[in-house]
Amino acid sequence: MNAVTILSTRVANQEPVFTVATPASALRYEPAVDLQARSFAEGQADIAIRGGTFANTGFTLAGLPLYDPQTGHYYAELPIAPGMLSAPTIVVGADLAVGGGWNATAGGVAYAWRPVRAGGEVSIGAGEWGTRRGAVHYGVDLGEGWATDFAAGYSKSDGPFANADHEISRYSARLQHGGEVSATNLLVGYQDKFFGWPNMYTPFGSPETEDIQTLLVAGTHRWNPGRDEGFIEIGAYWRRNDDNYAFNRFSPVPAIPPFKHTTHVTAAGGRGRFVLDDQNALEVRFWAIADEIESTSLRFGRFYSRTHLTGGAYYDHRSDLAGGGEFTLRSGIGYDTTNRGDDAITPVVELGWAPESDVWQRIAIGYSTASQAPSYTAVAGNPNGGLFRGNPDLDRATSRTLDLTTTFANAGWTGSVGAFYREDDELIDWTFRNDFWARSAAAVDLETYGIEAYAQRSWETVDLQLGYTWLEKDEDYGGLPVDGSFYALNFPSHRFTAAIVWRVTSNFDVRLDNEFRVQEPNPLRRNNTDDTWLSAVGLYWRPSFSEQLELSLQIDNLWDSDFEEVPATPAASRLIAAGATWRW
Repeated sequence: MNAVTILSTRVANQEPVFTVATPASALRYEPAVDLQARSFAEGQADIAIRGGTFANTGFTLAGLPLYDPQTGHYYAELPIAPGMLSAPTIVVGADLAVGGGWNATAGGVAYAWRPVRAGGEVSIGAGEWGTRRGAVHYGVDLGEGWATDFAAGYSKSDGPFANADHEISRYSARLQHGGEVSATNLLVGYQDKFFGWPNMYTPFGSPETEDIQTLLVAGTHRWNPGRDEGFIEIGAYWRRNDDNYAFNRFSPVPAIPPFKHTTHVTAAGGRGRFVLDDQNALEVRFWAIADEIESTSLRFGRFYSRTHLTGGAYYDHRSDLAGGGEFTLRSGIGYDTTNRGDDAITPVVELGWAPESDVWQRIAIGYSTASQAPSYTAVAGNPNGGLFRGNPDLDRATSRTLDLTTTFANAGWTGSVGAFYREDDELIDWTFRNDFWARSAAAVDLETYGIEAYAQRSWETVDLQLGYTWLEKDEDYGGLPVDGSFYALNFPSHRFTAAIVWRVTSNFDVRLDNEFRVQEPNPLRRNNTDDTWLSAVGLYWRPSFSEQLELSLQIDNLWDSDFEEVPATPAASRLIAAGATWRW
């Protein structure tokens, strides 16, 4: 059988039903991520980790801090074929502070480059509501360590109800060079996305649309000079994001669109780990990021361009304990600054113990800090008018996290159990008042408590991945009148996930992703549904007459839940689609 690209080992279905796969697709049922979708995950998805908001999650690619300065809603707009990327790693606590994310306070999604595979695949699909999709990914070995691959994808649909249509196209090309001690990757990616959805960002019943074009040019070089864990990684990227939002798609189009935004981000820097001896190592990072925005509506701020500098130095130590086991220490300090606001010093310390145990692999307790500069939507929106009321007085948010995590392996099971407490100061939220026809940016002091557990096991014919999260929050808006919170207080108090892969025969699989959640009540949620069970199922058959062909039947939202993942935004109905993939 030809190679199958695994986008994530922690979810069952590797391809979406509604459209072509994007980096967000593998996060839909990820145990450590709460993906809150408008329409579908690949349309517009907010990525929340550990009870944070869409803006508190960072994205990195081979260390590159990917970012959109207008709003965190576009952090996941990455015009890269998922087959070019590794499976996502979710980083929190000390891992986030040391280098797993920038301008993020709750968690990060980290990707590395996947080696180019000589060969390719072509896939097509069709389903209800006039849904059709197609994708191709082709790689070539050029010799002497050089390789290249190209990917393209397209999808279109009329949607499950009126004004819920979409059309997406994406192109990405990469040049890769790999040697014994180094690897270089150069990427150009472009994505054009249009989609409509009622109540996409506002609760006023309007047929809203987004039209987004994203261009990314990126390059990284990694050098592993020795046989130890040391490395040096440098990189740079330029990203342009054009966003044209319409509150009412049927309103006459003016000469100057009312919500037209173009952002530019340029970043360069690097990170490294230097092994000093068998027990000690030093990790360092430094990045310079420059951003700017052109907007027809965000014209009320104090600035429209910024330069950010972020860096840090961290000391790693490990030593054997007299009574058995290993002790580890990671400590250091980071620094975030910008020419447009406050600075932040972000210390981190983590103590770890790997006991001599047949069950417990590692126990770690850590204290970490992080900071985040505000988005242009928050600080440059009109504070006295319009749909999205900004606040020019908002500045850098900071967070402090204390967490305890244990990892285990026993009787074929592996996993982790942990608890955390995070204190956010001046976190930016978007709030709603019953007597006020708009949503407003507001700073909130927030305390979040959580427990996270994950376990997985494989048998001869079945793989099982289980996840559970408990969250509780205490909020303080400083006396501001708040009747509802779109983001900071939109979270599940309990969330269970289960991914099941059943290899019924050597050429027939059943894949099932599940999420059951008990949502914290939110007055903005219009259908009063706080509990829901979401599932996606896929049947995959590789006929015996061809090892290269795979046929599939997929159902998304199997139980036809009407749960509003974002309050007041209607859910997508159940969708059935069939597909075929040819690999060589």
